[in-house]
Amino acid sequence: MSTNTVAMTGNIAVANAMRQINPDVCAAYPITPSTEVMQQFASFVADGEVDTELVAVDSEHSAMSACIGASAAGGRVMTATSANGLALMWEMLYIAAGNRLPIVMTTVNRALSAPINIHCDHSDAMGARDSGWIQLWSENAQEAYDNLIQAVRIAERREVRLPVMVCLDGFIISHSIERMELLDDMQVRNFIGPVKLHYPLLDVDNPVTYGPLDLQDYYMEHKRQQADAMQLAKPVILEVGQEFGKTFGRSYGFFEEYKLKDAELVVVALGSSVGTVKTVVDSLRQQGIAAGVLKLRSFRPFPAKELAAALKSAKAIAVLDRADSFGAYGGPLFSEVRSALFSLEAAPPTVDYIYGLGGRDFGVADVNGVFDDLKMLAKTGKASQEVNYITVRE
Repeated sequence: MSTNTVAMTGNIAVANAMRQINPDVCAAYPITPSTEVMQQFASFVADGEVDTELVAVDSEHSAMSACIGASAAGGRVMTATSANGLALMWEMLYIAAGNRLPIVMTTVNRALSAPINIHCDHSDAMGARDSGWIQLWSENAQEAYDNLIQAVRIAERREVRLPVMVCLDGFIISHSIERMELLDDMQVRNFIGPVKLHYPLLDVDNPVTYGPLDLQDYYMEHKRQQADAMQLAKPVILEVGQEFGKTFGRSYGFFEEYKLKDAELVVVALGSSVGTVKTVVDSLRQQGIAAGVLKLRSFRPFPAKELAAALKSAKAIAVLDRADSFGAYGGPLFSEVRSALFSLEAAPPTVDYIYGLGGRDFGVADVNGVFDDLKMLAKTGKASQEVNYITVRE
């Protein structure tokens, strides 16, 4: 295995993964904080480093529309967006998934307006959680880079054939320079392999129809097939993650267990905040406190049984949500985690913390406060308030 250690922002890391993947078509419209991904990739196109047909469109809705057409034609297709750009794609996200098109999209997570905010939270991707896209989340630039490479393999597997969204926190990851490893170009291309055509529109000898009218007679069966494909993606995600580890030395699964095996107080989170939680866990361990963290990587498909098995021995659990679900009981990650734990004979008491909306800082003191609450929850077994807002002025 050949690697190159570099200092690179998350956006530039993602652009380099795209360069190594060398997609057939990339259609995009710039939006902060993902603009730099396409700006850098456009330089690779202009310099002849890739063979990609780069399509500059008039909106994010058009970007996903162009990606859908190119993917249906048989191309390997990628794009990138954020926040309101993702929201403008809403209609087309469902069409991409419903047509079983293996498009890979980087989502640089940013708050949704209004009020206008360009900084990180997870409301954009969480809003799209039921659109039929696989979602892989990243803690840092290295994981965003690795996830994007694996996403191509996952999306294009015949039994899956679903689009994949690779998520990374806006500015915190996208614009921060980190030490990371770039893999060898040819090793990446050998890992993903050539695109495998599956009923392409351009096969004129075997004509097919995409996007037909589908009323009461077959619509439900097609939706069930999507649901089945999402479940079939689970073993593929594990297989590709393990093969990536054997090839490049970094294995991936549904989630990472950090000092979780004997943990009594556990935080469940995703994205860049996990790094801060790990720092606090290390400090608490030095004090003799059995703390741990479960970092979720695959939010869709959601690994409910696997997550419940990993958390069954905890005495108290806190879920961190960097998005709200207005009118629901807690944030979107909390709802999923608590639902998964319900299958246990004795589910650990679980509380939610909605934090960091619009890029609000989330620091060590905040995490220590969460663990202080978990200590009390472990003693009493009951929280005074199950859904909490932190990092907010009262």
